Amino acid sequence: MSGHDDFAFDVAPGIPAPLPKGEEVLWQGRPDTGALAREAFKIRWIAGYMALIVLWKAGLALAEGGVLLSLARGLPYLVLAFAAVAVVWLLAWAQARSTVYTITSSRVLMKIGAALSVTYNIPLTQVATARAEITPKGTGTIAMETLGETRLAYVALWPHLRPGHMKKTQPALRCVPEAAKVARILAEAAESRLAMPVISRSSPAPMGADAVAAE
Repeated sequence: MSGHDDFAFDVAPGIPAPLPKGEEVLWQGRPDTGALAREAFKIRWIAGYMALIVLWKAGLALAEGGVLLSLARGLPYLVLAFAAVAVVWLLAWAQARSTVYTITSSRVLMKIGAALSVTYNIPLTQVATARAEITPKGTGTIAMETLGETRLAYVALWPHLRPGHMKKTQPALRCVPEAAKVARILAEAAESRLAMPVISRSSPAPMGADAVAAE
């Protein structure tokens, strides 16, 4: 697995370098903004918390001085509540718009980062398992448990990961539409890749002939 700083232009959206011969793109997509705002940025919790503050302030003012005082004290907090929710939504939108997930016949590419764009390259041969969590609306998160000792920084990868797994970060295609279809594409690509023999050239055989062995 590797990361790539995308200061140069991509050869295609989400693909920083030309694909090797024989490798093909099977799927590309990005997070759904609404699902990302709800699941990663917890916008519903934030909206609920802000609503409680507005009601609390307005309620205290209503008890002290009536409706006019309640409106006078509650309105500024209501404006702040709307502003807070709008900022969170904007952050989710920026993350979704700057992200491109790509599944090829050989790997998963994750171009992420609203401020500083980085592309993570995850070979399918390094994916031990993949777990799909799909909502009734069809959006879902597909998390990948990787092999080897490579550690990905939780903070650097967030929110494109499986929440709560900080011991070994699991990169994830987060909040993608039609998640069941995407999970099936990933599973089929991984199975095909694992079934494909790796060809290596052995020591020269007698009479100058080249022997080819399948590992």
